[in-house]
Amino acid sequence: MQKAKKGSIINTASFVATMGAATSQIAYTASKGGVLAMSRELGVQFAREGIRVNALSPGPVNTPLLQELFAKDKERAARRLVHIPMGRFADASEIAGAVAFLASDDSSFITASNFLVDGGISGAYVTPLDN
Repeated sequence: MQKAKKGSIINTASFVATMGAATSQIAYTASKGGVLAMSRELGVQFAREGIRVNALSPGPVNTPLLQELFAKDKERAARRLVHIPMGRFADASEIAGAVAFLASDDSSFITASNFLVDGGISGAYVTPLDN
């Protein structure tokens, strides 16, 4: 990347690094906070070399593991979803689309940033369930 004077590095953080967690998970939260700080510092350090460094912070993603967890406890899923303004978990393809954007020239002026893909969870504390 340095020879080419161009490139994009995308580090995976988490919305939890921005907001904190409802239950203590200090190692995870601290490590993702470190990813944010590292991405910001490296983004500044390498910007003039044409290398962009950003962090991607996904919210909860609808994976088989999450589906299995919430299939056993629908109330637990509802308690989690109430905090997501979009009312659903992300699809993996939506996270992949954000990565593709950050890797592309369409994001050529974005560096040292945290790109939240979280359905609005970081923007609102609680969203009521529709009745």
